[in-house]
Amino acid sequence: MWHFREEIAPAVLLVVDFGGWYRLDTKSSGGISSDTIRHTQVSLLKDVIVPYTHLLPRLQLLENQKRHTLLYFKGAKHRHRGGLVREKLWDLLVNEPGVIMEEGFPNATGREQSIKGMRSSEFCLHPAGDTPTSCRLFDAIQSLCIPLIVSDNVELPFEGMVDYSTFSVFVAVSDALRPNWLVSHLRSISEKLKNEFRQTMAKVQPVFVYDNGHPDGIGPIPPDGAVNHIWRKVHQKLPAIKEAIVRGKRKPANTSIPLRCHCT
Repeated sequence: MWHFREEIAPAVLLVVDFGGWYRLDTKSSGGISSDTIRHTQVSLLKDVIVPYTHLLPRLQLLENQKRHTLLYFKGAKHRHRGGLVREKLWDLLVNEPGVIMEEGFPNATGREQSIKGMRSSEFCLHPAGDTPTSCRLFDAIQSLCIPLIVSDNVELPFEGMVDYSTFSVFVAVSDALRPNWLVSHLRSISEKLKNEFRQTMAKVQPVFVYDNGHPDGIGPIPPDGAVNHIWRKVHQKLPAIKEAIVRGKRKPANTSIPLRCHCT
């Protein structure tokens, strides 16, 4: 896998997040998982973060009903790396009134449970797991469940085109892990603001949809869907990539100035 990454590194990579790219696989690193891949091989300067495919159906704003649960999470409690924060949050929140923490995934057996949970909750929790984001975030958006993103350093798809702060709540890890703080913070958010968040979310739902609605996917793609947003983002990256290539050409030999990105 390491050699494969070396060869494709100069390309514009479409990645769901950068969480799995900075470390070598344990097997390829001789069991030393702390070895890192050079930061220039994946870069916000040249690469495009794309959304995970959502698994739950879209809820229209007109279909939205009264939500009786404050906060909902469905997933595995125990994960690796950033998942340690998830475990601590789980222990803090599992017995809080108005909070539902469920083990499981939105697969064939848990899909209906996830639909019900997200559509009946004001907020949906998004802590890091093995990677900074997951399809859970995009399921929440399609369910009009306000994302509660607990992270100090998360990169999201189409930023600059989509302003996540207009429909999501971002919380620092240190604040989220303070006893009783998170639930109190969520309860302090007004109904007016929550309604504004959902109205904005309804407008951006199509941005994260790959499906064009045609049988077998054959047919034109929606102009406001994920595919067109990916191409727009690639187009936005080109001037910075060209600049990085030109700057790299004039770099004197035997200098230690780091590359801005692995662009050639």
